[in-house]
Order: sequence, then structure tokens, then C-alpha cells
Amino acid sequence: MFDDVAKHYDRTNALLSVGNAYLWRMHTVRAVAPQAGERILDIAAGTGTSSAALARSGARVVAVDFSAGMIAEGRKRHTNIEFIEADAEKLPFGDDEFDAVTISFGLRNVNNPKAALGEMYRVLKPGGRLVICEFSRPPRALLRTGYWAYLKYVMPKVASTASSNPAAYNYLMDSIKDWPDQGRLSQWIRGAGFTRVAYRNLTAGIVALHRGRKPVDAAVLASVAKRRGKVSRPAPAQPSKP
Repeated sequence: MFDDVAKHYDRTNALLSVGNAYLWRMHTVRAVAPQAGERILDIAAGTGTSSAALARSGARVVAVDFSAGMIAEGRKRHTNIEFIEADAEKLPFGDDEFDAVTISFGLRNVNNPKAALGEMYRVLKPGGRLVICEFSRPPRALLRTGYWAYLKYVMPKVASTASSNPAAYNYLMDSIKDWPDQGRLSQWIRGAGFTRVAYRNLTAGIVALHRGRKPVDAAVLASVAKRRGKVSRPAPAQPSKP
């Protein structure tokens, strides 16, 4: 499905979001706060639009997606970014490799989001930053009702004219409606071991920006490792000074 929509994916997103996709992307980049020389992992990167925005800071961005079609399109558009076809639940990286990890509108598409959050935690360096931009649930009932109506009646018509695979956007509607609200996703992020977890609503809660940190404190790291069934090995002893 994602392979089929890759070519016109960004154009369709801009139309369906009524131009908000650009604003959401800029808010995400500001939340990540990329710095020159940092190594940043962009998961579910699609054609690399967000990856390119992150890379403008001078950061080294690795773009991951499980769709071969998206990866192929991204490589054509952004030759300066490293693209890797991979599953978010089984990231092909070692522990503590990245200064920041981000995923935009992709966590809903993962078979086991909690497993993916665990992988994000694993590959982040202690003190590393997590930023998740995802569709969410508007807290105001009236707006929520209007939003569901837009998804059901308006979005399919727009997708039928803009997308190479309009049927794929029926899946989009279902995945958004089935996705947990801001509070529950915050609980999942904390459950993966992240601290300083917070979220900010964008566009009245249609989208939410969640943030977290991998703790630096050794005791906290050991506690999380134990909870996840890993053995925490102490650092080698340093030779005493004469």
C-alpha cells in the first residue's frame, strides 16, 4: 500500500492536511532541536521530507522506513541522506547510537507500537531525545465530531483526485480513529523507560507532539533494563590513582 502511494505521497498529504503538514513538520523539527554533528534517526521517514528538514541543521540523519517504494523515492529526492529499509520493531542499530529519535505519523502503522518504543529507547544515547508527531484525539467534543466527519466524507474525495491509490486512505481514516488518545500514548512512552514525558496539541489536538528523554542516571537506566528483562552490566572499574 505504501509503495503504491510513494510517488504522490507528499502532495496528497499537503492537500489532505489543508497545508498543515508543513506546520506540523516545522514544530517537530523545533522539538527535536537538531544540532550540527548530531546523529538523528528518523523512523517511518517516507520520502525523507522530514529527514531533509532535520538535516538542514548540519545533523547526520538516518532515514528508516519499511516501504521499499518510499525508500526508493526518498533516495531519488535526497541524495545527501542515508536511507535504510527496516522494521521499527527490529531496528538494525546497536545500543546508544543516536542523539535523537523521531517518528512522524508512523507509529500507528507499526504492528506493535510498544515494541517500537522499546527499540527507540534502546538505540538512543543516555540523555537522548524522543519526539513523536502523530494524529491524536481533539479534546473538544464538537471539534472531534467535525473531524470524524471530515475523515469519513471529505478526505476520501480529496484522496480520489490526488492519490495514486485512493483506497489506501480508507486505512488512514480507520487507523486514526483506532489510535489511543494523548494520555494513553504518554503512558506507553513512560512504560518504555522514558522520563520527562510531555505532549503538546497541534491544530486543536488533531495532531499531538509527544516528547521524552532517555534517562542519564545509572540507577534509572539499570531499573529500566531490569524491567525489560535485560542484564545491566556495571562499568569496568577504573584504576585507582597512586
